[in-house]
Amino acid sequence: MQNNRNAPSKKTAGKKPNSRSLFYRISAWLHLWLGLVSGIIVVIICITGCIYVFNEEITGWMEPDSNVPVQAQALIPPSKILEVAGKEYPGKQVGYVLYKEGKAIEANIGGRRGGSTLKLNPYTGEVISKVNRKEGETSFFRWVLNGHRFLWLPFKIGRPIINYSTLICVITLISGMVLWWPKKWNKNTRNQSFKIKWGASFKRVNYDLHNVLGFYALLVLFAIGVTGMVYGLQWWSKSLYWATSGGKTLPEFVELKSDSTQAGIKHFDNLGQKMDMAWHTTVGKHPDAPGFYVAFPDTTKATAAISVIVYPSKGQYYNNQRYAFDQHTLQPLTGNKLYEQSFAEADFGAKVRRMNYDIHVGSILGLPGKFMAFFASLIGATLPITGFIIWWGKGRKKKAPATAKKAVQTAAV
Repeated sequence: MQNNRNAPSKKTAGKKPNSRSLFYRISAWLHLWLGLVSGIIVVIICITGCIYVFNEEITGWMEPDSNVPVQAQALIPPSKILEVAGKEYPGKQVGYVLYKEGKAIEANIGGRRGGSTLKLNPYTGEVISKVNRKEGETSFFRWVLNGHRFLWLPFKIGRPIINYSTLICVITLISGMVLWWPKKWNKNTRNQSFKIKWGASFKRVNYDLHNVLGFYALLVLFAIGVTGMVYGLQWWSKSLYWATSGGKTLPEFVELKSDSTQAGIKHFDNLGQKMDMAWHTTVGKHPDAPGFYVAFPDTTKATAAISVIVYPSKGQYYNNQRYAFDQHTLQPLTGNKLYEQSFAEADFGAKVRRMNYDIHVGSILGLPGKFMAFFASLIGATLPITGFIIWWGKGRKKKAPATAKKAVQTAAV
């Protein structure tokens, strides 16, 4: 966003710039060059982001068989899923299972890389669909997410590019606000700041699209950028938690492990029995929850644990609660207080951190929030383009007088 109405006038051109004028010039310089440096990356981030926002809704619409009406009967337990998966994919392990209200159970078989997806009726265990993928093959929305997270490059290369481009984008949003803000508020400046003059020239309409739409999307884009950096910049993640928690240090994530010394002792008949007990223990505490994520332990690793995540609100993740169990003894495992406690019990800093993903995709406000995130991201994708056109037009305008002067001299000769 920018606003030429704030630029120093010809009358003040020869005077010593005041602090406001200097701040404006610094902001203009940052806005221009940081925008040019990060423009293409920001376009990709925003386009992939606005596509991914509605991935669940679009998937449900394109796969109607996966929509299963809620019935007044119990869901099939993990042991039943293991039984069906064993028949469909002999010798392969179940990685995780997703229970979602009104949806087919989604079971990952054989791991995410090249893993297969098995969808089952949540009440009968009947196979609804099977998707088999080769090594490295991904679904469309996973491909979109990979672009959003690391530009389809090797992770260690693409991830920093995405994160620091996001940081640059946040800075340009702040500098854009400085440039947008009129020096004086009156009817004329209000119209120019909040309205697009559709009947004007292409140059003016392009300027208004950049300036006006940029303002309307500013706060949402800022929230998306701030929360996005939490996933890739450790220093930012820790600093944000420190600021929101009143100076507390972000707790380190602890990998919960089973007691490997119990591996040779037979406590239960089989994995299915253990998974069912862990499942029923968790469901008993949250009988009305519309969603569960159940992670099966890798039986080749004695320290692997059983994990169950509860999602109390449909379409939202901030108030989830996590449980872990020793795969040998089913003893509860603890160590990650940030997510093990209920959302209501968490302090302000922990609540903000747990809301991070929902703020990032807009689901914190439900479906309206997702639409806000979608349109803000779409506008965000246009800002580098309209900004570049403004910059390019100014460059051509500066060259025009010199070209005209040369033409006059040639004609005189």
